[in-house]
Amino acid sequence: MSSSQQVAQQLYGEHQRWLYQWLCHKVGCPQQAQDLTQDTFINVLISPDLLSIRQARPFLATIARRLVANHYRRKKIEEAYLQALAHQPEHEHPSPEVRLLTLEILEKIDSALDGLPPQIREAFLLAHLQGMRYNDIAERLRVSSSSVKQYLHRANLHCFFSLNG
Repeated sequence: MSSSQQVAQQLYGEHQRWLYQWLCHKVGCPQQAQDLTQDTFINVLISPDLLSIRQARPFLATIARRLVANHYRRKKIEEAYLQALAHQPEHEHPSPEVRLLTLEILEKIDSALDGLPPQIREAFLLAHLQGMRYNDIAERLRVSSSSVKQYLHRANLHCFFSLNG
């Protein structure tokens, strides 16, 4: 057994129960807390910093917080998508497979947008979700139309490479 595996096994043995209880308190659902606990330890196993961990609980809590945030972000995206579907006629609803693929793409776009500066992200959302024109976006953001064009070009490229990279 490698030293990384030994450290991971020791972390799991010593802190799994604490992390599970901490996550139960955070998310309020034992099943979700169990899934997040396991996901946290999977992240630990692939962490390049595993051998340099000084304080296990803060390290685990940092990973778990990120996973909890991602969980709530995914949930929010899914709820918004399902709400949008509810406004369409039932015969236009996509198949379960298409829904799953759509949600995965929406999560990737959300993640990509999270890496952009706020004004660029807002320009992207205004253009693509609300169908606003460059001039209207420029007025709302108090920038020039050419800035909006640059923002959208940057955001579109960022999303493209995030989805295809």
